[in-house]
Amino acid sequence: MKIGISSNALKHSGGLERYAMDLVRGLAARGHRPAFFARKFDLAVPECQLVDRYRINVSFLPGKWRDAWFSTQLAALRKRADVDVLIGCNRVDSSEIAICGGTHRGFLRATGRPMRRSDRWQIELESRQYERSRVIVAHSDLMRAELLELYNVDDAKIRVLYPPVDGARFSPVDDAARAALRASYGFGEHETVLLFPSSSHDRKGLPLIESVVNALDLPVVVAVAGRPPERTSAHVRYIGYVKDLENAYRAADYAILASKYEPFGLVGIESAMCGTPVILSSNIGCCDAIADAAKHVFRPGDAADLRRVIEELVAGCKRRVTPADGAAILYDASVDAHVGQLLSLAADIVAAR
Repeated sequence: MKIGISSNALKHSGGLERYAMDLVRGLAARGHRPAFFARKFDLAVPECQLVDRYRINVSFLPGKWRDAWFSTQLAALRKRADVDVLIGCNRVDSSEIAICGGTHRGFLRATGRPMRRSDRWQIELESRQYERSRVIVAHSDLMRAELLELYNVDDAKIRVLYPPVDGARFSPVDDAARAALRASYGFGEHETVLLFPSSSHDRKGLPLIESVVNALDLPVVVAVAGRPPERTSAHVRYIGYVKDLENAYRAADYAILASKYEPFGLVGIESAMCGTPVILSSNIGCCDAIADAAKHVFRPGDAADLRRVIEELVAGCKRRVTPADGAAILYDASVDAHVGQLLSLAADIVAAR
């Protein structure tokens, strides 16, 4: 059985591009060499040597036309690659398994952004993908709900599979190692550090978090990792682009997100796996996948409720997740388990032909 993967790129990135890289490693570990269709390949990435590469050039087109062109070219190219089952990690209308890590209608509704013509084109392509696929893998229960409500997808077609996380990379360290990491980031011994990893600050709720912590007369610091914030203050500190994000999780007291739209939110899973509890707005998809002991939840967009949570934690409820607390994550987050489920779906699709 020849597996194909479609993604915007095979390179270090976030979101579904990172997910596609996880699939490549998991498939290789099981003896599969997938065909990989993308706009860009970073040949310095080891995963590029584990796939048959098929580049679809879109650079000569205006940005708004690129998704449709890619999808059209892919439909013909996959035949040349002799692909039996295609896993679509971007908007393409010829994938048997469509990965839903977010919907465009859901994004527009959550952010309140007006509909533009280019949005209609994206939604049309997305809708065709869901209609023509044999199975839709939703990365959260929130995505399943959006598929049912906003795209009228048959529930029998949907499988909810939470995305995988590298457990070897994201894991706890002992107290001595954690103290050394805190010192390396300049975190004070008596500071409560809220790690905010983000490249999309407005969507992930930094303005709300800033407004709350700047009004507190408490030693609380938001450590922003990723894109620089527009401003810093006594309570908002920029720690740069952090390549070894697992160490930032280990050094912080909490990770925090207040997203307007977050289909899953790997930040929550990664942080909890590193032994660091999370502060999340309840609309974030990963909330259902994290044990109560490892999360503190507030109402979306509610500054007063977020303030309540932070004040309670600083007042004495601050407690890090440790292995002794039991499983912080409520599913098998291993890449191997996730890939095994996808291969089972693929085998069923082939058998049904």
